[in-house]
Amino acid sequence: MSDDTAWRRSPGPGPLLLGVRHHGPGSARAVRAALDAARPRAVLIEGPPEADALIPLAADPEMRPPVALLAHAVDEPGRSAFWPLADFSPEWVAVRWALEHEVPARFIDLPATHTLAWGREEGEAVAIPGTEPDEPGAGRQEPDAAEEPDGRGRKPDAADESPTDRQLRVDPLAALAEAAGYDDPERWWEDVVEHRGGTGERDVFAPFAAVEEAMGALRETYGAGGRDRDPVREAHMRQRLRAAQREFGERVAVVCGAWHVPALRAKTTVAADRELLKGLPKVRTDMTWVPWTNRRLARASGYGAGVDSPGWYGHLFRAPDRPVERWLTKVAGLLREEDRIVSSAHVIEAVRLAETLAVMRGRPLPGLGETTDAVRAVLCEGSDVPLALVHDRLVVGDVLGEVPEAAPAVPLQRDLVREQRRLRLKPEALERELELDLRKDTDAGRSRLLHRLRLLGIDWGEPAESRGSTGTFRETWRLRWEPELSVRVAEAGVWGTTVEGAATARAEADAEHASALADVTGLAEHCLLAGLPDALPVVMRALADRAALDTDVGHLAQALPALVRSLRYGDVRGTDTRALAEVAAGLAERVFVGLPPACAALDADAAEEMRGHVDAVHTAVGLLGETAPQTQTAAASADGTGVLSPSGQSPSGHRDLRRRWRAVLRTLSGRETVPGVLRGRAVRILLDEGELGPEEVARLMGLVLSPGTPPADAAAWIEGFVGGSGGGGMLLVHDERLLGLVDSWLTGVPAEAFTDVLPLLRRTFSVYEPGVRRTIGELVRRGPGERLQGGAAQTGGTPGFGAEADAGRADAVLPVLRLLLGLDVLDVLDADNDLVGAGR
Repeated sequence: MSDDTAWRRSPGPGPLLLGVRHHGPGSARAVRAALDAARPRAVLIEGPPEADALIPLAADPEMRPPVALLAHAVDEPGRSAFWPLADFSPEWVAVRWALEHEVPARFIDLPATHTLAWGREEGEAVAIPGTEPDEPGAGRQEPDAAEEPDGRGRKPDAADESPTDRQLRVDPLAALAEAAGYDDPERWWEDVVEHRGGTGERDVFAPFAAVEEAMGALRETYGAGGRDRDPVREAHMRQRLRAAQREFGERVAVVCGAWHVPALRAKTTVAADRELLKGLPKVRTDMTWVPWTNRRLARASGYGAGVDSPGWYGHLFRAPDRPVERWLTKVAGLLREEDRIVSSAHVIEAVRLAETLAVMRGRPLPGLGETTDAVRAVLCEGSDVPLALVHDRLVVGDVLGEVPEAAPAVPLQRDLVREQRRLRLKPEALERELELDLRKDTDAGRSRLLHRLRLLGIDWGEPAESRGSTGTFRETWRLRWEPELSVRVAEAGVWGTTVEGAATARAEADAEHASALADVTGLAEHCLLAGLPDALPVVMRALADRAALDTDVGHLAQALPALVRSLRYGDVRGTDTRALAEVAAGLAERVFVGLPPACAALDADAAEEMRGHVDAVHTAVGLLGETAPQTQTAAASADGTGVLSPSGQSPSGHRDLRRRWRAVLRTLSGRETVPGVLRGRAVRILLDEGELGPEEVARLMGLVLSPGTPPADAAAWIEGFVGGSGGGGMLLVHDERLLGLVDSWLTGVPAEAFTDVLPLLRRTFSVYEPGVRRTIGELVRRGPGERLQGGAAQTGGTPGFGAEADAGRADAVLPVLRLLLGLDVLDVLDADNDLVGAGR
């Protein structure tokens, strides 16, 4: 059959209009079959015309869908829009067909220069052409997807829509499915399109003729569907179509959303279309290919033209035959990887069950619903837990596309790609944990890269708690590459052409514009973590200026921990932090002076907040006392004096920080104007530091819990002393004298005051581990101070402990202790004999 004969068999006069469902594998197969049969001289595709120059890249072997066309405003990169394409998208199939057959392919939708400018002028989000839910397969009665200036999809507020708009925005799939007697549009689409023979149809154009007729009926009923911009887009499509017909003749094929086919077929004048396109706003735009993910193709991500199951649809498109059997084999393989017992017999039974369910439900072939039910019943044994894994990994999928190096990109993007390759850190769509040992050069480089990207607002990685180690030389990250990060990279390109240079410029700008002291100290910490020595002087100047002007003790207390952490991280990375140590020491001194007056006459909420500051300062002072002397010694050696730092402060001044901090805590513990929660916390810290003995602590607690103290104040003191996660419960377990004081006070609280103190006590004791609470209950039941054996009163020794050490238990601990300390195995064996009886 000649090409002309095939073209004469195409539906309707004029161009070949192929109305499709975006991301529909059935539509994709039908488009390929129609193009093979018609052999058009040009292929026009719904999409931004600025991407015409990017079409040849689709033939690059390194281009692997899913990918997306990204358009962003040159002067405002955050204002952007995506046009995602999967291998089962009809538009992608049309592009690939045109490239394989050396036929010109062009995009004909409204240019992105107008699309992006619309949102700028009207102060609205930027709509993505081709994602309308009133096109087939674009969603179930959902508003269209939109791109905010930051590149993330959102849905317009329903309050902005008139009742008429909500009534007119009807999903064509839902309307057609309802007319066919289906209550599920997805199931109807699978039955009439996905389960068809596709390439085996006698007339490959028949499905498109039927879809065009159905869409024509819907457009007659609903008009433009309440979408004011559709007529403008369709006018531009008609203009591009006319230009292609003048160049290539009538043998032009158009692949677009089926909703637009009746409008493209309609007879309109050139003048009318030009009038619609007159005066459209413009903005300079850049366009490129970026990787996309299956998760972002899913409707659950907020993408208006998304599908519920991109992984399933991709399987239907790629499976040459027996799609159900192949799918269930995939599921079995996944479950086996997760150590679940799945045999070939399970797969056979699941296939039989899926086919039986399809027959019972009157479906031509098993669909996703039938296969899911079969997987749940047979392969997952009725459990939804492994089924959720199947849905996440296969039904949706975790595929991340790839684009070739030849694709246009900002210099920052190219430098990021080079860094990723140098550090062997490949972007992946599936979230994974990355453990880093900062003593290794490669891991240290990875850490610096991730911290630099976070400074630029590119959150590829999120810090997580390290498991099994609390050392500062270890870091744990959770990595997951999202398509929107490509927009963040384009936005960050204004700061520089390399990741390091851009992060340095961004840190300096943030330091100059930061208003809070804590923000600047946090920025200093980030600069050290990111390895930005050029930015640190600017940040330090800003830090010194803010610290000198800020008199709020709360702000100073918030800033100190970040500075001290910076000192520790700087030591691990070999960074010179002498200037930072001096600022931290000065900040600590100001906190010591201002804290006692700031703690007076606080209400309950302010006292609780100040308690957090006290804990943070205590931790910071302990670390600063250890870190600062080493820093000062190194500084003195580097200066050649051996005595003083550049500021003139001696190392002994830093070693006195703990002593001065303890004096501040003693002041807090004895002032009646300080809230009870702070006095109790100060006493507890002094006890842990060894500044107060058990006898003195018992005396102070006895005074606070005396009948003259209001019950609410006493309860607050107890909360400060034994509350929180600092091991207060274990203190009561091991010191029964303190537990006895609490017990005696609690039993003596008047009934009218007990209700007031109960919430405080419940909050105090609820944070204890269940075992600790159970032990305290047992001690209270038998009476604090009573021995576990015999019930006799405890008369001597340390409260809560036996009179003598348990030698057997002490000997049993020694080998393990030596092993933990890293001693030789032979020494451990010798110690088993030499240290017997050491517990005595």
